[in-house]
Amino acid sequence: MPFYVHAQDRPGIATELLDLAEAHWSYMDRFDDRLILRGPTLSDDGTEHTGSVHVVDLDDRAGAERFATEEPYWLAGLYGHLTTARTVVLLQREPTGSPLTSEPDALTLITGQWTPEPRNADDTGETGQLPGVGPDSRLSFVAVLVDDNQSRTTGIVSVVQALPDEALKTVQPLADRLAGEPVALTAQRWCRGGRS
Repeated sequence: MPFYVHAQDRPGIATELLDLAEAHWSYMDRFDDRLILRGPTLSDDGTEHTGSVHVVDLDDRAGAERFATEEPYWLAGLYGHLTTARTVVLLQREPTGSPLTSEPDALTLITGQWTPEPRNADDTGETGQLPGVGPDSRLSFVAVLVDDNQSRTTGIVSVVQALPDEALKTVQPLADRLAGEPVALTAQRWCRGGRS
């Protein structure tokens, strides 16, 4: 079962991140066949590491908590906040070859949370399709956050091949539909992670 794990960096830890990068990558290599999505969040200008995002397929919540808290950056105290949530993946594909942005490599992570809503199977993956007809080709990943018994949705995580302002406009209608009301979304620059 997939889990979304988002760790936010404490301020001023860039040197320590570099010092532990190999330990982090070696740890993630152990989960390589179970990582659905991985990569760092970045500052607005895309130059500084601000956190780490992983969607990983694990047996249960206890396994997800171990995955998050045994990670070398967490053990070294480099993360200030950690989120772990069960997810249902609605869409997973490679970014398109010709994005509608002036920065072709620009990827944005969009997240949002809402008051738990009863899960509608038609909207959250039971049909195997993303809700709505013809989703924007810039969407490369969409998952809903769900409670542990998967009966209620609690949020969304998505990756859009666009800069943050445009990415928000792309995801907002979908998030509002899933939540049943307008949702406050957060946009962060993001890039795919892993060894080069």
